[in-house]
Amino acid sequence: MVTLLADVAPSASDPSTLITVGVVLVLVALMVFALRKVMRRGRPPEAPKLQSQTQVPPELTPKVEAPALPKVTLPPSEAEAARRAEAEQARAKAAELAALKAKVGTEAQQHQLRDDLEAAKREAYRAEKALEVEERERKKREREAAERQAAEEAQRSVAEAARVAQEKKDATQRKVDAEGGQTLSAGLAKTKREGFMARLAGLFGGAPRQVDESVLAELEEVLFTADIGVKTASALVDHARAASKSKALGSAELKGVIREEVQRIVTLKANHALKGGGPPHVIMVVGVNGAGKTTTIGKLAAKAQASGLKVLLAAGDTFRAAAAEQLDVWAVRAGAELVKGKDEADPASVIFEAVKQGIEKKVDLVIADTAGRLHTKANLMEELKKVKRVIDKALPGAPHEVLLVLDATNGQNAIMQARQFHDAVGITSIALTKLDGTAKGGVIIGICDELKVPVAWAGVGEKVSDLKAFDPKEFVAALFDD
Repeated sequence: MVTLLADVAPSASDPSTLITVGVVLVLVALMVFALRKVMRRGRPPEAPKLQSQTQVPPELTPKVEAPALPKVTLPPSEAEAARRAEAEQARAKAAELAALKAKVGTEAQQHQLRDDLEAAKREAYRAEKALEVEERERKKREREAAERQAAEEAQRSVAEAARVAQEKKDATQRKVDAEGGQTLSAGLAKTKREGFMARLAGLFGGAPRQVDESVLAELEEVLFTADIGVKTASALVDHARAASKSKALGSAELKGVIREEVQRIVTLKANHALKGGGPPHVIMVVGVNGAGKTTTIGKLAAKAQASGLKVLLAAGDTFRAAAAEQLDVWAVRAGAELVKGKDEADPASVIFEAVKQGIEKKVDLVIADTAGRLHTKANLMEELKKVKRVIDKALPGAPHEVLLVLDATNGQNAIMQARQFHDAVGITSIALTKLDGTAKGGVIIGICDELKVPVAWAGVGEKVSDLKAFDPKEFVAALFDD
């Protein structure tokens, strides 16, 4: 083209020459335009994006769990392995076709390789998608396995915590047991050695005697001067007289008759489990000042905690100086919670709040202390009736037990106290304290006979283990066995 322009240059002033040059330039421009169009037509379209460029739809993206799960790696399944091999083969084929296309030069070959390459890329894209599905399934299985493993770990943790708690409970129980304490038999030693049982032993011992009116008169004298009460003493004498009339009895046989009748009298069912009502099981504790009421509550709380019960104490004795502080010491010692009010606060309101908290906190046992009441003071006994009504409002059906704490050293006066409290609030069981320090243990017989209320607990010492669950057979054996 340059040569052509150089040839026509000397005659550029000729009009025909100028036309010719213009035509040539136009033709050249058209050829260049056509050539570019052909080259663009021969360029293959952009291939679909492969795995590294593929955007996974948001709904298929695994969600990240908030709790940290253990890392679990599972081997690929057979389907995933097959999809992975298929994807690798598709990618290799696409790469091979791309390399081959770069080497061939004819237009026909270029077109054919372009079509094959497009097909290979589509196959690779499909294989990648199939592989993604399999990988998501594997990750899902890994996540489920991790969740199962976490759940199993949690169960093991709960089981371990339960084991540790059980060990602590057992250790507490062993500690309570290790404190030792007297047996009921040892606690009744004074009653047997110095009380009415010593005089009965003189009557039943010695040379064998035939039971007649003289023997029955001696028996009546011994029993009427004992602390079992006049009514019970009369009943025992009448029983012995009836037995002697039915058949001839010796003094040894008379002892057996009295023993059997005493065991029948004291054998009343008592609740030693400290549960059964509610929950919570509510025990209202009553008694006069000095009977050992607060100490008995503390010992019961310690026993209940040692047996695995969750205990709450209510400091309802708001009038006696330092009563709440004394109960607080026992609560700390037993590991129980304590609800107390201000000095001289309404006892019923304090106990009402304690029962409500016991319900909310899901405790097993609520033991409510009450102000020491003189059984001869009518207004104070009315206050106890109010406390009982308020407890029933806080938890219908409560209190499930009304426990009367009696000082065994009071002898027959304890029977009178029990009768007055029973008439006022309907006692359901009795705790008899200080048996080890008195010869008046026979009062148990009179209480059980006159009130038909069981003695549930017997206090024979200062330690927690010295508060014994009353066993009628052990009691009778302690009194009558040599």
